[in-house]
Amino acid sequence: MHVLANRHNDEAPAARHWLVNVSRRGFMKGTAGLALGLYMAPLLGRGGRALAAEENGEFAPNAFLRVTPDGEVVVIAKHLEMGQGTYTGLATLVAEELDADWQTVRVEGAPADTQRYQNLMFGIQGTGGSTSIANSFEQMRRAGATARAMLVAAAAGRLEVSPDSLSVREGRVSHEASGRALGFGELAEAAAGQPVPDAVSLKSPEQFTLIDRQHLPRQDGPAKTDGSARFTQDVQLDGMLIAVPAHPPRFGSRLASVDDAEALKVPGVVASVRFSSPTRGGELVAVLASNTWAAIQGRDALSLEWDDGQAFTMSSDEIEAAYRERAGTPGAPVTRRGDAAQALDEAARVIEADYVVPYLAHAAMEPLNCVVDLQDDHCTIHNGEQWQTMDQQLVGKLLGLAPERITIHQLYAGGSFGRRANPVSDYVLEAAAIAKAARAQGRDVPIKMVWTREDDTRGGHYRPLNVHRARLGLDDDGKLTAWHQRLVGQSIMSGTPMESMMVEDGIDPTSVEGASNLPYAVPALHVELHTPGDIGVPVQWWRSVGHTHTAFSTESLIDEAAVAAGQDPYRYRRELLADHPRWRGVLDLAAEQAGWSSPLEPGAEGVRRGRGIAVHQSFSSYVAQVAEVSVNGDGRLKVDRVVCAVDCGVAVNPDMIRAQMEGGIGFALAAALHSEITLDGGRVVQSNFNDFQVLRLDEMPKIEVHIVASDAAPTGVGEPGVPPLAAAVTNAIHAATGQRIRRLPIADQLEA
Repeated sequence: MHVLANRHNDEAPAARHWLVNVSRRGFMKGTAGLALGLYMAPLLGRGGRALAAEENGEFAPNAFLRVTPDGEVVVIAKHLEMGQGTYTGLATLVAEELDADWQTVRVEGAPADTQRYQNLMFGIQGTGGSTSIANSFEQMRRAGATARAMLVAAAAGRLEVSPDSLSVREGRVSHEASGRALGFGELAEAAAGQPVPDAVSLKSPEQFTLIDRQHLPRQDGPAKTDGSARFTQDVQLDGMLIAVPAHPPRFGSRLASVDDAEALKVPGVVASVRFSSPTRGGELVAVLASNTWAAIQGRDALSLEWDDGQAFTMSSDEIEAAYRERAGTPGAPVTRRGDAAQALDEAARVIEADYVVPYLAHAAMEPLNCVVDLQDDHCTIHNGEQWQTMDQQLVGKLLGLAPERITIHQLYAGGSFGRRANPVSDYVLEAAAIAKAARAQGRDVPIKMVWTREDDTRGGHYRPLNVHRARLGLDDDGKLTAWHQRLVGQSIMSGTPMESMMVEDGIDPTSVEGASNLPYAVPALHVELHTPGDIGVPVQWWRSVGHTHTAFSTESLIDEAAVAAGQDPYRYRRELLADHPRWRGVLDLAAEQAGWSSPLEPGAEGVRRGRGIAVHQSFSSYVAQVAEVSVNGDGRLKVDRVVCAVDCGVAVNPDMIRAQMEGGIGFALAAALHSEITLDGGRVVQSNFNDFQVLRLDEMPKIEVHIVASDAAPTGVGEPGVPPLAAAVTNAIHAATGQRIRRLPIADQLEA
């Protein structure tokens, strides 16, 4: 992260502000400290001219788009497309202000170039935190408006008319008075010679024709349908070898010896290479082969001995027991409002509860992989690239090359949920280390490193296991008077380049977000944190980061309070959110659309039905969800319906917002019902989708998504659909059965 501290020091406060305060103050404020020159640099050409005029007749007025002589509009996306619809969203912003014909628009991934393509909320180039549209909303629109102004100026010169007499629509500049019109392609070369305007006007919302106005076909849809979309696994380079590494059976184990005799007998296997592991410590070994299957078979045929002297050997049960013990002692203070201890002593009723969530793997459909083509003074990487600046800098350091000598080609990724934005660049560095070792053996060829599903599941960098211990106080009328919550869980920032920026006084804000800023009007709020430093399981952000576990605990606890007070859970929340209109707005919309005030239709004989509600704010978006469940006589659960309301500011692509809410609900439901990573003697038990279970098709509930109309700046949608779901479901289970679920996954906890 030294790019923030050294290269663009004036950006560090802004990036830090986002990383620490995104859930508290909102994305748009996070850009306030960015230097205007850095913001505008990608929009300006050399000497005030377009970035390319060029021999091929293309018009490239800035770093974010170009127009070809045949009228194609190519949008350059600085953010990774991993299924979330970013390519479509970014293209919409450009096409809106350009008045392009959507049928002529296509998208390319941007190269690694922090100066031009930085995420304005991170200060580095990378995708995550539901920031793609939020940080690009004005920047990409301004890029389109700049190009439009230059095309209009070129048309005015060609037609010998005033620019004010011209209109632009669907990729054509028209002079209505004479009936003459020119397409963007016809104007490309002339537009490239126009000066870049110092300022451009952006459309007002009532002028939008694409943003929040209509269904737009996804930019990545056709290629993913016909198979032409390029993922890392599709890359084929001359002479390329496939590398499959052997990872230790426990975190912290060291390779003691290798016998590759049997591996070398596998047809297609070329060699084994020992390499120094940049993130696991010590040496590891990988098998090189002409194809993936041979490399996997060869890796599995290696005879390996491991030294477990430094290995982590605790089980999940032992970790949880240690956490529960820590939860009984004071932690580092995070939030103090009022005197929670005194309020609890004076409370008419006290609720005490522990909430527990397990380690979780990201389990994206595409396991981790990376192509590295290493030369003497240059390295080219092909990757579903989510973390350009960090990967570029850390690979450069490993190889002894300047970061600008590391070229990264951004491909599609088959999901990620945060995993490819690894804070220590683990899998990209591993691929580079294998390529370096292979080259030292004289194998000067590109290397495609491939992890199997089992490697991916057992590779660490999980959502942390967390224990939450809470005590809530209520007065005689059932009103909340005190809330004391103590969280125990690993920091995802400790031990990474971000620790010095993020962790203050021992507090990792991503450990407590969603609890530390509890919105409910509780007079006395006290939140504490224990951050164990003796747990050797690598952890990382997972879709919705800290909110994934804090929302489960806080929205379950507020439900417990409502039930204890004998009050309706929706109205109880609503009263406590009087000072938070956007929270109330989604809460009201979800309740109304779910028919909260009407009784549920009864189930078949022996089937108990219930309805639960939860609301949460994350990544500056507000989401409420109502879940309807059925529990049959033998304790089997079915989530029948989820009604979701979301306030994410301007709805750039309503279809994409609905898709992201639906996807987030399905993702969260898998974690609520089934998914967990457990350890036995330090070994990860789960290996593949047979034992790390994700949601099955017949388990997907009926989902309704309702979007709050808003003219506020757009905020995130990739992550905010996840946090409320588990609590909405477990609250519904309580409504149906009277049983309170306080640990995930629900699995077989339900009583018959």
